[in-house]
Amino acid sequence: MTLLTEARLKDLMTPRQIVEELDRYIIGQKKAKRAVAVALRNRFRRERLDPSLRDEVIPKNILMIGPTGVGKTEVARRLAKLAQAPFIKVEATKYTEVGYIGRDVETMIRDLMEIAIRMVESERMESVEDRASELAIDRLVEHLAPDKESEQGSIVNPFQTLFGATMGMGQSAAPEKEDKKSPEELKRERGELRAKLLSGELDETYVELELEETATAGISVLGPGGLEDMGMNVGEILGGILPKRKKSRKLKISEAKAVLAQEEARKLIDSDEVKSVAKERVERRGIVFLDEIDKIAGRSKAGGGPDVSREGVQRDILPIVEGSTVNTKHGPVKTDHILFIAAGAFHLSKPSDLIPELQGRFPIRVELESLTQDDFERILTEPENALTRQYAALLATEDVEVEFTADGVKEMAAIAQRVNDGTENIGARRLHTILEKVLEDISFEAPELDSPRVVVDAKFVTERLSDVVDDKDLSRYIL
Repeated sequence: MTLLTEARLKDLMTPRQIVEELDRYIIGQKKAKRAVAVALRNRFRRERLDPSLRDEVIPKNILMIGPTGVGKTEVARRLAKLAQAPFIKVEATKYTEVGYIGRDVETMIRDLMEIAIRMVESERMESVEDRASELAIDRLVEHLAPDKESEQGSIVNPFQTLFGATMGMGQSAAPEKEDKKSPEELKRERGELRAKLLSGELDETYVELELEETATAGISVLGPGGLEDMGMNVGEILGGILPKRKKSRKLKISEAKAVLAQEEARKLIDSDEVKSVAKERVERRGIVFLDEIDKIAGRSKAGGGPDVSREGVQRDILPIVEGSTVNTKHGPVKTDHILFIAAGAFHLSKPSDLIPELQGRFPIRVELESLTQDDFERILTEPENALTRQYAALLATEDVEVEFTADGVKEMAAIAQRVNDGTENIGARRLHTILEKVLEDISFEAPELDSPRVVVDAKFVTERLSDVVDDKDLSRYIL
């Protein structure tokens, strides 16, 4: 396995830099940011250890406690992007104890492996993009101006179709017997064709190609242990004995270039190497975000009931978090060094309601704070992906300039805080509903507005929301 090099380790961000990067997108929650920054840095520190000690150092899993909409998921997702690590978010509530109807907990690792393979495959395909594009042009030239007569018959003399004076877009002509061209003439015409393909002159012309089908027919495998989730399919079982199925498709040449380039890129990369690298990434850098873990918190009680299943799910999750080997269609994957971040609101339960064994596997506990009105104001304006910037950019596509004034932002934040206090506290997600309601008329009328500029100030916000906010029953349904 390829470990992180010393040079790569020196390029990695320090915990302080990780927190600063998270600050660009997430407001507040300093404790949570510090915890995940240290957890991420510790993973890279582990790579520097002697091999005899390295395998003994297990990740310090994190339990985030806090109400919905305060940034738990976003912290974990941004962390995974910084680490360039395979990341999956799953809800603990969709899993059930073995023997009950539902998903097997091991599917989270199988899904994480699929994500890692797509990540590595995308990187490898990007690295051979230039070569793949050249090969795609070669295939188009060979298809449109073959060295010898085509035996497929799917296109009648495609070279003449492109260069004949009588041909129109998407039309075909009756075949005419041509005199056999000399090698020099054919080479010259193929050169002209290549130049036209590279320049984009023929991009709107249609061509019919035989392309490999990307999807293969799947079969369900019924049995214990979640075998139905292993994604077995006919093509993999037969190991490539059968030829790849092809399908004739009519595409614009601009589209054909992209499709053929993707086919060629897949041929250039080593699929076994992709799986090997993906498996290493999952085992060494994978991150699993277990959301809604509070919903399965509960101990079994006398008389049985749903609590039995809740504790059963916890016991099924436990070996995955502790470290076990999960069989996937790409081979066995060890979970010993995968970082697990669990999160829950714990309104109706508390972390101590989890079984002791599972509690002990989440030694770092971080309580996220509820958001205040000041936080809402900052969320609306400071992050690089701030909601006000998103909405302004969306309406700018209709040539409508939207300006959010400071008092307008403050009023929306105040209303969000008031509605959260009076109804259900859904944190920053309330800002989405507020902004949608404030800009509802503008969004609807944007293509027909007489004035290309709209100022969203406190008066503008109040006019559109005062009736809804004052009516408690109405705000419950609308906001």
